[in-house]
Amino acid sequence: MLAGLWLLVMVSSLGVVHTTQQSRALTAKLGLAQRHRDELRYEQERLLLERGAWSAYSRIEQVAREELKMRAPTPSQRVLVNAKGK
Repeated sequence: MLAGLWLLVMVSSLGVVHTTQQSRALTAKLGLAQRHRDELRYEQERLLLERGAWSAYSRIEQVAREELKMRAPTPSQRVLVNAKGK
């Protein structure tokens, strides 16, 4: 009887140790996941700001002028099109 109780106490102790170790490992994993989430949020905010800067009208105009060699047409180069297509 005493040996059976002793065996149950040992099994219970090992269960507690295993559960505690598992809990610590999962807590560490959670901390890493939360840090990764925070880094991704920061990166998303940075990219949204950058997208706003790249899509600004002045930036589009600059790229059109410098890289695409575009310019506004002169009045003589403009063609008026009838809205009705006639």
